[in-house]
Amino acid sequence: MSWIEAEPPVTQIGAVGWARVLWRGLMLGSVTFGGLIILLLIRLIEAPKHGMRRPWTPHITRFVCRMAFPILGIEYKVTGLPMTQIGAVVANHGSWLDIFALNACQSVYFVSKAEVARWPFIGWLARSTGTVFIRRARSEAKAQQKIFEERIRAGHHLLFFPEGTSTDARRVLPFKPTLFEAFFSHGLDRIMQIQPVTVIYRPPEGEDPRFYGWWGDMAFGPHLLKVLAQKHQGGVEVVFHRPVNVSDFDSRKGLAAAAESAVRAGLPYEIARAR
Repeated sequence: MSWIEAEPPVTQIGAVGWARVLWRGLMLGSVTFGGLIILLLIRLIEAPKHGMRRPWTPHITRFVCRMAFPILGIEYKVTGLPMTQIGAVVANHGSWLDIFALNACQSVYFVSKAEVARWPFIGWLARSTGTVFIRRARSEAKAQQKIFEERIRAGHHLLFFPEGTSTDARRVLPFKPTLFEAFFSHGLDRIMQIQPVTVIYRPPEGEDPRFYGWWGDMAFGPHLLKVLAQKHQGGVEVVFHRPVNVSDFDSRKGLAAAAESAVRAGLPYEIARAR
């Protein structure tokens, strides 16, 4: 991590706040697990019939993720359109809420570090929805690149977080070009595009600007409780930028730099910091 940021002060949850935690938690859990059960049942038919392709189940994932925002009371907005051509998506990573925000408006499959597969609840959901898990080891680079290529050629839009870590949701860290190497293999660069996406969080009025940010060693449980207990929520906006052709770039570094520039320009906090 190239920056040091202290965590926001701990918010005390009162009796009314705990009531909201219970109500919203039950609603969110019911929709999530109900959708997961339906997804797994449909997958029993979808997998033998369509193999790696998933023409049906991503719609369930999108519905569940879209419903999360009215349940939480968070305003949700989308600007621009997701691409339809073969390719991949890259976005900034500021919170665990990114999973809901980025899934709610498009059909994507996340690329995540292998440790996430072992996380309680989150890992189970990720595996069920087709997440690609990777290990950051040179010895596995070729095998992972083959998986990326197979999924992309199957029509999957893989979603990468090139920063390599989450932030306070108010900045963009330098994009690591390593994962972009997969887009230059076996002629993929001639047929695919990369779409940069910016996720913008607006905190509740009067709250810390980093309210929705989740980074460093912050525990998931307390952060989830804080969001569930919040009376007046803020908002999140997903901004789709113009896709770029991989073939327009000579190297992964050039492509990573262009994608980072587009994502960074879409974040108002970064614009303010640069002035």
